[in-house]
This record gives sequence, structure tokens and C-alpha cells, in this order.
Amino acid sequence: MRKTIIAGVAVAAVVAGAIAFTSTAGPAAAAVVGTPDGFAAVNALGLSTTTGGVGGPTVTVDTTDELLDAIDTVGAMTIQVSGTINITSKQGVRPNKTIIGLGSNATIAGGGFDFYRSSNVIVQNLTFVNAEDDAINVGQESHHIWINHNTFRAPVDGSIDIVRGADYVTVSWNHFAGTDKSMLIGHSDGASSTDVGHLKVSIHHNWFDGSRQRHPRVRFGEPVHVYNNYFDGNELYGVASTMNGGVVLENNNFANVPYPCFSTSGYADSGPGRLVQRGNVFTGSGSCEAGGTVTEPRTYYSYTLDAASAVPSLVQSGAGAGKL
Repeated sequence: MRKTIIAGVAVAAVVAGAIAFTSTAGPAAAAVVGTPDGFAAVNALGLSTTTGGVGGPTVTVDTTDELLDAIDTVGAMTIQVSGTINITSKQGVRPNKTIIGLGSNATIAGGGFDFYRSSNVIVQNLTFVNAEDDAINVGQESHHIWINHNTFRAPVDGSIDIVRGADYVTVSWNHFAGTDKSMLIGHSDGASSTDVGHLKVSIHHNWFDGSRQRHPRVRFGEPVHVYNNYFDGNELYGVASTMNGGVVLENNNFANVPYPCFSTSGYADSGPGRLVQRGNVFTGSGSCEAGGTVTEPRTYYSYTLDAASAVPSLVQSGAGAGKL
């Protein structure tokens, strides 16, 4: 059943031509915490910023069918997720949605979200566990996506992929808890025709907590702005810029990361990329491979940096679901 909340009161919702739920009381609507920043807030491609479901109804979902129906609805909508919802594979999300967890334990289990030519979507305060593929796939020219204050655990493939010409994405204040492939930007060495000039992504205040690789791995995207993140015991590497990608890496804190950065030598089978690094702290870590010039993020937006020394405490206390 879908429960529609207007001004904190549940009212009847029409689903597939039938009345799904009627009540005079309901849970208080969850408000998105903060406002988008970085590339998700840039005026481009017909959008001035990312607003998600603003202007549409608010619904609360607690079953698989309710969730899948809501994310497939045309038009603006705020979708409040209650409890644990099991889904399979990657499920498509239409434009103009806010998907937000209620409380501190809203969970998407077994599957994830897929953005195919979608735009203006906010995903906040959710825990993704055991996704059988990617937990979030931002693909096929999707743009203005804000992924904020979520936790990712044990996806079979990636936690977040941003691929196939996607653009204007911000990934902020998330907790990657022991994940393997945390974040891929650009899916293939052969994708230059779709990806060059796109894949502009801001990545800030995330906790890469014992995660192994791809924080992110970049092909072609420029600029990819990686700042104020905590890289904590990452076994394989921190950031890899390849295939002429352009990464600006600033005021991050690396602790016990043997290979913080790959760039000018390429990585695996991918050719070299470009990486500018400044203001980062490396403790018990190797050196950061940097080189080349990269378009400055300030060309697109203004931002304020936290001191790299303050990042571990800030991020550990603030990143992830339930930390709004």
C-alpha cells in the first residue's frame, strides 16, 4: 500500500486506479537535510540545481511493490522509505524524485537503483546492503543526481557507478563500509565518444572505510573533484585517474593507504590520466602519483574546504545513513 503524506497527514492515494490507503494520521514527512552543492547544484542542461521531488506529493513506502511503483511514477514525488525493502537487480528511477529514508535504519536490500536518462533525483539517508549488481548506477546521460548521507555494504559489483555520459553528480557524506569496488566513473576504455566532455562529478566528505578500490576510478571525466574525504585503510588504492581523465584531489586525509593515487602511469589496462593534488595529508601511506593540468572546479562552482587534519573526525561522525 502507498501512503501519501500532505502536511503531515496521510490521505487516500490512487494507485493503478484503486484506492490504496486512507487514514487521518501518518508519520511526519522527512525533510531533505542540507542543499545540494558541487556539480549537482550547477545550472546546466536546463536545470538550475537539483531539487528532487519538490512540488510533488510525499509518499511513504514499506513494501517492494510500493517502492517500485513510486520510483516508476511520472512527475515529481518525495518517496519516504520505511524499514527494510527487498528488491532485485537494478530498478529504474524516473526524473524528479527524492528517495529518503525515515529514521536511521531504512534499508534497500538485495538490489539497487538505476538512472537511465533520468535527472533531478536526490537519494538520502538509506543503507544499501548486498546489492546483487550495483547499488546505484547513474548512466545513459542522466544528470543532476545528488547521492548524500547513505551507507553502502557488500554490493556484488560497485557501490556507485557514474557512466555513459552522465553529468552533474554530487556524492557527499556517504559511508562505504568495507566495500570492494566503491565508485566507478566511466565504464570502459572504449567509451570516449559518449564520455569525453561529460562525467563531471563532485565527491566530498565520504568515509572510504576499509573499502578496497575505486574511490573513484575515473576514465575521461573532467573535472572530477575529490575533496575532504577520509581514505581509511584502502587495500588496493585510493584514486585512479585514467584515459585522460582529469581529477582535482584536495584536502583529503589518507590513513594506511599503500597507493593513494594512480594517474600518469595509468592503471591496469587503462592509459594515463591527469591528477592535480594539493593540501592532502598522507599518514602511513605511499606517495600520490600526480601530473598534468586539470580544469579547476571553481570554473563551475564555489566551495569551501575543511582542513585535511580535521577530516577524519568530521567524516566519521557525520558520514552515512542516520547521520543527518
